[in-house]
Amino acid sequence: MATADVVRSTVYLLPELHQALRLKAAQSQRSMSDIVNEALRQALREDEEDLAAVRSRAKEQALSYEDFLSKLKADGTL
Repeated sequence: MATADVVRSTVYLLPELHQALRLKAAQSQRSMSDIVNEALRQALREDEEDLAAVRSRAKEQALSYEDFLSKLKADGTL
């Protein structure tokens, strides 16, 4: 990662998480920045997948909790 391609940022971590990050970086011979960037990319990808799932279900009929319990009771589950 070239220096011109990055933005410097301050992030406050719990001491235990910082220690885990340092140890993982040393063990994997990667920089802490590389590990944090990878984790952030993965979290954002998961958010994108979740939003796509919500969009795909937008036209589904909503079922209230009470109606769902009634359905479970009617089919003998409860």
